[in-house]
Amino acid sequence: MNKLKTLLFAGLALAYSASAYGQEAGQKPQTIIHAGHVLIVPGHAPLSQQSIYITGNKIDKITAGYQLEKGAHIIDLTDSFVLPGLIDSHVHLRMEFNPNIRLDVVTKRSGDTAYDALVNGRKTLMAGFTSVQDVGGPEEIFALRDAINAGKVAGPRIRASGRSVSPTGGHGDTHGYRQEILDLFHSPTICDGVADCRRATRAAIKAGADVVKITATGGVLSNTAAGVEQQFFDDELEAIVETAKKMGRKVTAHAHGKTGIDSALRNGVKSIEHGTYLDKETAKLFKKHDAVLVPTVLAGMTVVGWAKNENWLPPASKAKALKVGPEMLDMLKIAHDNGVTIAFGTDTGVSKHGKNAREFGYMVEAGMSEMDAIKSATIIAAKHLEMGDKIGTLEPGKFADIIAVDGNPLSNIEELYDVDFVMKNGVVYKGGE
Repeated sequence: MNKLKTLLFAGLALAYSASAYGQEAGQKPQTIIHAGHVLIVPGHAPLSQQSIYITGNKIDKITAGYQLEKGAHIIDLTDSFVLPGLIDSHVHLRMEFNPNIRLDVVTKRSGDTAYDALVNGRKTLMAGFTSVQDVGGPEEIFALRDAINAGKVAGPRIRASGRSVSPTGGHGDTHGYRQEILDLFHSPTICDGVADCRRATRAAIKAGADVVKITATGGVLSNTAAGVEQQFFDDELEAIVETAKKMGRKVTAHAHGKTGIDSALRNGVKSIEHGTYLDKETAKLFKKHDAVLVPTVLAGMTVVGWAKNENWLPPASKAKALKVGPEMLDMLKIAHDNGVTIAFGTDTGVSKHGKNAREFGYMVEAGMSEMDAIKSATIIAAKHLEMGDKIGTLEPGKFADIIAVDGNPLSNIEELYDVDFVMKNGVVYKGGE
């Protein structure tokens, strides 16, 4: 009960902070940020000594010099580097892997996981990630998405898939429990054959999916020795993509093995999560089909650390972690060198919430420039989330999703590991005294 009271108090406190900045019904207060350095459009050079005008929840204009307006609330970031709010294209807010994760599945109530998602969303927002795409998990994520959109609680803007569409026994199915438990946890989005995969896709969308997530190959942390290559047949993939398209949704695919990546791209999947065993030939498919890679190297490095230093992963998962994880940094280098469009994504929930920015370090290590890494988490990720007209830059008319750090992330990407100021929708959640 004490824990529940603490969580409720935290949510109310954040909601109060919003109203403290004048976000009450019917009001459109003006805020002016005095920015020492500001990256208005990632990919273009930053500007110095600028004033960012915010009216309500949107950016109104940006002008040179430190301007003052009667009645405006001034936020002094003259000693800071200001940039658009960051976007993580692959998270799992409702959980975080730990040694008790398999027990959590059968002991936690849906309310417990909903509150976990609320807390993890707050950590994500405070780390500077003002928008996320949550890909894979039961329906609690839709309730959190809607509560955030309604202003009831604080958190990042969420685009969610809900449950993954997976073949029976695939990575998105439940494994490793006795049959009675497996029967209880049977998902309506598990499918086999063309007709059943159409049904499962419709079920995912009916439940609330903004995007349809499929498990096109085996995965590392599923407790089954089924490998990491293709698991759906081509006609099943085609049926899923066409069904989603008819209902106004795109499909993103968890895919490690080359066979699964290539088949997903050829059958119309628009983005690949992980992409571990892609090669130059696969890179050509990405470009041919105008598809996006979400690399999640941080997750790969995290599971390697568990496999080498901990003893709680099931044997099947440990074996896959040691094989797959070390390949992911090379994968990102191949993709970048061959012109694949890369959207920032971490698979956080495997790694710890609030540490999402560690992915930037791996991107730079793989050969991306600091600017390209930031662009992947702003402009490219915004377009990937089908919100490029609303977020991703600090241009007039877009949501006032703004962060700031002390140093210059274009010369040291690790500045983004510790974000000092966070504004989302014109509301300040961190810093800004």
